[in-house]
Amino acid sequence: MAWKNTSSILERERFALEALRGTGSFARLCREFGISRRTGYKWVTRYRATGFEGLRERSRRPGHCARSKPAHWKKRVIELRKRRPHWGARKLHWRLRQLHPRARLPSVRTIHRWLLQSGLVLRRQRRARPGPPVPYAGLTHPMRLHQVWTVDFKGWFRTRDGQRQEPLSVREAHRRYLLELRLLDDQSDEAVRRAMTKVFRREGLPRIIRVDNGVPFAGKGALGLTRLSVWWLCLGIRVEFTRRARPGDNAAHEQMHSRYQAEVACKPLSNRKAQQRRTDAWRHDYNHHRPHEALGQRTPAHFYKPSPRPLPQRLRAPRYPQTWLSRRVRPHGDIKWKGQLRFIGRAFVGQSVGLKALSAVHWAVHLGSLLIGELHSNDQTGMRPSHRSLHPKIQNV
Repeated sequence: MAWKNTSSILERERFALEALRGTGSFARLCREFGISRRTGYKWVTRYRATGFEGLRERSRRPGHCARSKPAHWKKRVIELRKRRPHWGARKLHWRLRQLHPRARLPSVRTIHRWLLQSGLVLRRQRRARPGPPVPYAGLTHPMRLHQVWTVDFKGWFRTRDGQRQEPLSVREAHRRYLLELRLLDDQSDEAVRRAMTKVFRREGLPRIIRVDNGVPFAGKGALGLTRLSVWWLCLGIRVEFTRRARPGDNAAHEQMHSRYQAEVACKPLSNRKAQQRRTDAWRHDYNHHRPHEALGQRTPAHFYKPSPRPLPQRLRAPRYPQTWLSRRVRPHGDIKWKGQLRFIGRAFVGQSVGLKALSAVHWAVHLGSLLIGELHSNDQTGMRPSHRSLHPKIQNV
């Protein structure tokens, strides 16, 4: 708390006394003491109720722990498990419900945690071996319109109603045209996909999309792909990832974010609708009235026109040579191969992958022309995922 005096409790008392006198504006008084109005009302209310003692700091320890359960339930669960050593938490919960139909039982998750604590269930650690490295072609220096789009999230902020705003920005890299700056609820795959679909329908498709290694653009699976980036690949868009912790790889986009922060985000409006209208007006000014030194002091709109590549109505499944096997990735991210379920990755759910035999026990897994991993017959885990090599370079295409 930003009290100017080292004795915070005396400052709180002085603040409460001046507020109770009512000689001036409460908001001005809060600004003088460096606190919010909410905090000010809290100290005044406590001072009215209990006087000086009410201004002392209170313990933040919760009065009730939602995870606490009677000890006899844990004992009962362990007894049932020992009688039924192959039953899991769901079956034990069902049995308890049969025995105690009206009791308030612990949840399945709590039962599972008790079994882990008691050593009656072992955590399964399935680690796939690293797969083949895929040479990283590097970052493309854009030489023509719609060759490279950059997509990123600016840091979140709150409007005055307390709602969190996640600004998603899409920028054409060659002519600096800001295609979209949309305030979203969160950074989920669904929210970004809806926003990007509207941009694709309005502006067409690029050749390359450049993103950083954060969610929902990148993940921990094969080549760092997620469902969102796999969707872009299926649309015929190559996905470029910047280096980790290197914002300079996308410096022009970050500079645009700094301008938006200084001119718009630092002065939030009352709600999202009003903030979005102001954001759209700023984007129009950025594209049509703000000159750019890299463009010879002309505006991005002077050069811009939509992409000639339209958004397709339906995605075409990739085709593979007749000597390859083709498998569709199931809802849990696995495929059926040689009579077993082998995990490929949740990023590829619903996609058709191609299996190319390299030997009798060794198969390469492709998504279209992209090598995403390898399958080995003697592995007990899933696919060995491909990974990107380090040290990308800037290339001119």
